[in-house]
Amino acid sequence: MALPTYASPLEKLWYWTFRVICGLVFLFLIAPILIVIPLSFNIEPYFTFTEKMLALDPDGYSLRWYDGLLTFGMQMPDAPRDGAWWADVWHNATWVNAAKNSIIIGVFSTLLATFLGTLAALGLSRPEMPWRRAIMAILLSPMIVPLIITATGLFFFYSMTGLANSYIGVILAHATLGMPFVIITVTATLVGFDQSLTRAAANLGAPPSTAFFRITMPLILPGVISGALFAFVTSFDEVVVVLFIAAHDQQTIPRQMWNGIREQISPAILAVATILVIVSIALLTTVELLRRRSERLRGVTPG
Repeated sequence: MALPTYASPLEKLWYWTFRVICGLVFLFLIAPILIVIPLSFNIEPYFTFTEKMLALDPDGYSLRWYDGLLTFGMQMPDAPRDGAWWADVWHNATWVNAAKNSIIIGVFSTLLATFLGTLAALGLSRPEMPWRRAIMAILLSPMIVPLIITATGLFFFYSMTGLANSYIGVILAHATLGMPFVIITVTATLVGFDQSLTRAAANLGAPPSTAFFRITMPLILPGVISGALFAFVTSFDEVVVVLFIAAHDQQTIPRQMWNGIREQISPAILAVATILVIVSIALLTTVELLRRRSERLRGVTPG
């Protein structure tokens, strides 16, 4: 909101003071990211800025740690980089296998969380739904209860049901953690949904399924996709539940980073963190674009 021309000197002072405070808070929150990104290009195996880096000397920067993400765990890392070398990367590189596990688990858990969360939001948005508040509280509990308690409960439950140390168990656990985000975003989208549109479709003879897929779904789709992106990020960044219920060979990127910190601290972790930051920024940008699209579809003017 722009400062009005008739603002008093005190209002002008608060206007700029407020923005300086917000900028300092934002800088405080983003400072760790601003430090991690340049350190990932350090040619030396240190977690500090070297003299060459501070002097902006090109010799102080390197992509060796990003290259190490491909070569770590390979059988022949020094071989010529032809098709056989890339096949070795795909099958044997530790970080690549962890990325594949993270993507597979993240995609399937996101699909499951999106399906169940959308159904739950549609049901909870109806005024005749009994015990709505209690059901909503139960469904949102995974994002309220401390994660270590959730992971412990899932471990004992999955141990009794045989889902521990399996990909299905990890996918179900991540879907449980991601479903609350889908419920919140879809419910927020349904708040501004005009129910008269579905009633008009019913009056015109459209069955409920046709009214849902032709009217309701296109209007709430931005909220559904936003919730799915949040669920994917939740799964992609989760490490506590994986430590409890995943097998030793089911390494995800966060778990591999955890192992790397415990066993051998390497700047390669900073390279992974930088890649995750870039992915997160891309996903959040997508969420923001979808939010604005949803506002335009509902006729809401952004403030």
